[in-house]
Amino acid sequence: MMSSVKVVVCFVLLTLFAQAINIVNAENVEVRVKSVTSIAKTDDNFVCATLDWWPSTKCDYGQCPWQQAGLINLDLDNKILRNAIKAFKSLRLRLGGSLEDQVVYKVGDNLECPKFQRNNDGLFGFTQGCLCMDRWDELNDLFKQTGAIITFGLNALYGKQKDHNEKGLWIGDWDTTNSRDLMNYTISKGYKIDSYELGNELCGNGVSARLTPEQYGRDMIKLKKLVQELYPDPSTQPKVLGPAGFFDEKWFKTFLQITGPNVVDAVTQHIYNLGAGVDKDLIYRIQDPFFLSQIAQTYRDLSKLIEEFGPWSAAWVGEAGGAYNSGGKDVSHTFANGFWYLDQLGMTSTFNHKVYCRQAFIGGNYGLLNTTSFIPNPDYYGALLWHRLMGPSVLSVNHNGSPYLRVYSHCSRRKPGITLLIINMSNSTYSSISVVNDLNLYTDMEVPDNGGAKPREEYHLTPKDGNIQSDVVLLNKTPLRLTSSDGIPELKPEFVDPTSPILVAPQSFVFATLRDFNAPACA
Repeated sequence: MMSSVKVVVCFVLLTLFAQAINIVNAENVEVRVKSVTSIAKTDDNFVCATLDWWPSTKCDYGQCPWQQAGLINLDLDNKILRNAIKAFKSLRLRLGGSLEDQVVYKVGDNLECPKFQRNNDGLFGFTQGCLCMDRWDELNDLFKQTGAIITFGLNALYGKQKDHNEKGLWIGDWDTTNSRDLMNYTISKGYKIDSYELGNELCGNGVSARLTPEQYGRDMIKLKKLVQELYPDPSTQPKVLGPAGFFDEKWFKTFLQITGPNVVDAVTQHIYNLGAGVDKDLIYRIQDPFFLSQIAQTYRDLSKLIEEFGPWSAAWVGEAGGAYNSGGKDVSHTFANGFWYLDQLGMTSTFNHKVYCRQAFIGGNYGLLNTTSFIPNPDYYGALLWHRLMGPSVLSVNHNGSPYLRVYSHCSRRKPGITLLIINMSNSTYSSISVVNDLNLYTDMEVPDNGGAKPREEYHLTPKDGNIQSDVVLLNKTPLRLTSSDGIPELKPEFVDPTSPILVAPQSFVFATLRDFNAPACA
């Protein structure tokens, strides 16, 4: 008995000794939070994820990572799936993707319901597919039971034809018939739709097809009028979104000028800034702060464009998977992907983007859930913690540490104080962080924040066995695993002396909530 006690005592002493060494060797960093005013605001449901149309035959680089995760085939009764959505209480889901503009709806006079088939002459290598109303009913039952907030992407090519002179260009006015019938059916069933989006990646040079900004603008006006006609009550009227593609300043500017005031409620752009999923340098790019910062200019440019040409609109990231073609099979589902994903959430919020939709909730290599087992991947827990802890008001923050250290600050969600997101991309350096509260509007005088009387709440996320390519994440050194009933585990903070610095391990993420932090912007 005594020998066992000695072993335990020795282990504890060794742990404390190791922590003391880490504190001594840590880089001392001062983080300054400007707390008088906020610099941006997100939507209350900023975190969003996508559900895509891809069938199991969607393959890239000799692998077919979508399995049965597409909207037509997904097992909607899976307990893990339902519990994973429920855990957010109000998870925003965007239904759409590459095949969106080849989906017809079996409703009204449209009696045909084709299945997606491989065809090299089709867009993205597939023929048309179909959404039958039985499946739409099943999907909406899932959304109702889990509290999901739905954006639905409509087929923008319905009624159009390929131009014979310009490759990839589609011409003609959008035929609203099939979408009208779907909306009428949706309304008759009492299904709630938060927003309708028109088309997928048809802007600029397009991906598999494209529209001119003038034509797309006219089509968007038709969608707005259709929504206003069928949903006459402004309090329940779905928002109208577009163009759901890659930012092209000239194209987006013309589009906003054509649509005019109060047509487009949110301008949606897509982000795949990490390159191809098969790129051997993906694992290095994802930890390179200089590379990750390059996309910031795009967010700034879209925000400025909206301010000038569409101030009635909000900026959204409507789809972002990091690495395109279904993500990287050894990276996108692992802990390492959080260096990109959590940094993206922080970065876009500072540029006044209201919503960030992750590709995908399930499917491909970049799903928040494992495609076959449905077990949450590390980024799921990062998204859930953001949703629960980070409020809409964004605060300005800077620090005097390494560029491999990222820090973001928001007013805490529905609670007093602020919450910091700290990302340490360094593979060797600990950071010992002290927080300074800048309460002054007109001077550079800074007030050290002693944390107040309430304990600081810390959530430290680290990879299993220190391997950043693990798909198991630890919260405060405990692996996050589903409960015996396939529920999402409780995410408990570590309560820390508020006068002590925040110690951030190499290659880790920390959410830290300071309840007594005096931030007038959060009052």
